[in-house]
Formats: sequence, C-alpha cells, structure tokens
Amino acid sequence: MSADRENNVLAKLATPLIILATVIWGSSFVVMKNSVDVLPTFWLLAIRFTCAALVLGLVFIKRWKVVDRQYLIGGTVMGLCLFLAYAFQTFGLERTTPGKNAFLTAVYCVIVPFLYWAIAHRRPDRYNVLAAVLCIAGIGLVSVTGSDASAFNSGDVLTLIGGFFFAAHIVAVSKWSEGRDIFMLTVLQFASFALFSWIGVLVTRAPLPVEAFNGGLVFSLAYLVIFASCGSLLFQNIGQKYTAPATAAVLLSLEAPFGVVFSILFAGERPTPLMLVGFVLIFIAVVCSETKFSFLRKKG
Repeated sequence: MSADRENNVLAKLATPLIILATVIWGSSFVVMKNSVDVLPTFWLLAIRFTCAALVLGLVFIKRWKVVDRQYLIGGTVMGLCLFLAYAFQTFGLERTTPGKNAFLTAVYCVIVPFLYWAIAHRRPDRYNVLAAVLCIAGIGLVSVTGSDASAFNSGDVLTLIGGFFFAAHIVAVSKWSEGRDIFMLTVLQFASFALFSWIGVLVTRAPLPVEAFNGGLVFSLAYLVIFASCGSLLFQNIGQKYTAPATAAVLLSLEAPFGVVFSILFAGERPTPLMLVGFVLIFIAVVCSETKFSFLRKKG
C-alpha cells in the first residue's frame, strides 16, 4: 500500500480507532485486577511495555529503516509523558477511590486545548472549551458519587498530576507524529516507557513475587500486552495523528464511562440516575467536539 493511500485509510479510521481504544481500556479495568493486586507497580509496567515493544517491533520490523534521531527524540518524549502519567495515576489510586481517580485523571480534557495553545499557538475555539467542560461534568457524575465524593487528599493531588501528563502525552503525539511513521513512533514510545519502568524497579528495589505467576496472572498480562498496549495505545496514536488534540482528548475520555459500563456488566456495579445523566453529558460533549453542532445551524 502506498504512503498516500495508507494515510487516507488511517485518516478515515481515526475516530473509530480512538473509540475502540477506549472500549478496550474500559474492559481492562475488570481484566487487569489480578495483575494490579499481586505485582508492584513498576514491575507491572516494565513487564507490560517491554513485551509490547518487542511484539510491535517485530510486527513492524520492515519499517525500522525510517528511524532517525528525531524519531528517537519523539518516541522518548512520548514514552516519558505516558510513563509519568501512568505512574502518578497508579500511585494516586493507592491513596484515593477508583471513582475519584477516574474523574481527576480526566481533567486532561480541559488541559489539552490550552496546553496545545501554549505549545503550537493554536487557540481552542468555543466548541473545544464547551466540549471539555461538558465532558468533565459528565465524568464527574459517572465516577464520583456517594462515598466517592469525599475530601481532597494526597492521592487526588497525585492523580491530578497524572492527568496533566496524560494531556502532555496527547500534545506530544500530535506534535511528533506530523510527517512521521506513527507505527515506529509507537514502538519507540513503548521501548522508552519500558526503560523508565526498569529504572523505577531499580530505584524502588521492589521484590518480584515469582510465586504469583499463575494462569490468571499470565492471562491478565497477555491481555494488557496484546490488547491494552499493542492494540489500544497503537490505535490511540494512529487516531491522534489524524485528529485535533482537543477532539482526541474528549474521545479518549470515553474510557471512564466504558469502564463503568463493564463494571456494571461484569463486576456487579449498579447504575444510578446520576450516572445516566453523566452518560448523556459525555455523549453531548463528543457530538460537540466532533460536529461543533453544525447540524443545528441553518445552511445558507
């Protein structure tokens, strides 16, 4: 397939690929519990992204010839932003509730348009801002209810910092993917992420519980590597390459409601009226971001 034809096909698939990534991440909250409970954070991240880098590196082995210094810089920046985002989010989760963690992480919806403005000097329009506000409100209703709506704590601060780095990752992908092979950038992102994780293992000196490696853990790790990393993160990067950062941020935030949906289906969580209102607000935010409500304006 020629480069132009490949770009045209990927551009048409950009939005569906981002949404598919959020569906996979939503399901992973239920699947990955086995690994999160028994493996130290940096060990989990190191194993997950080392394997993901090796798998994608082999799949796209014929594309390695395009890699140069700028690819290495871009992949490292993307990997560092994502590593810091995951690390702060995970350590924040240890000190706060899952609902608040999901909600506070999603502040990247609001941060992305303004961070991109600061870096690329492209001002967000009113629809970008409206979509971000609607999205945050919706995620708040979906994620933070009942006992979750407790006082602000150190875990919430860590989670907010993680949200900032998720925003930085979205902007970094938008900046470094222009004119470059997104498949190789993703491989390099995984490799640098794995390197930073191994440094985390060495610094924390967390022991690896070898006895924990049973069939359930191996299945969870395989799911994280193949679907939640090689699949969804690659889909995210492809989608972001052909999507405005503000729009991509709103679409990526669908991870939170999909996570709740899978929890309702497989983990016994019960839906509430506030959740339903939240889903409606998130849907309106996505429509706003994707269409800017053009279908409501009269065509002259």
